[in-house]
Amino acid sequence: MTASAIPGESIDLQISDLLSEVQFPTYKDALVDAAREAGASNEVLSMLDGLPEQDYADVASVTRYISGNFGPGLGG
Repeated sequence: MTASAIPGESIDLQISDLLSEVQFPTYKDALVDAAREAGASNEVLSMLDGLPEQDYADVASVTRYISGNFGPGLGG
C-alpha cells in the first residue's frame, strides 16, 4: 500500500496503524510512547501529545478527541 498524496489521509493512516497495535485500555503517555517507538511523524506525535491526560478505553475514544481537536481528516 502506498501513502496517499493527501496529507490528512496520510496522518489518518499513521494514526490508524498505530492504534491498531496498541492494547486498550491505555493512557495518553502510552500512546505517545508507542507512536515514538513506531517512528511516527512529528505531526502524529504532537497530535497524540495534545490529548487530555486520561485513560482511553478503545480506538474510538482516541479518534474522537483527535478529530474534534484537529478538524476534518480523521474519520471524516
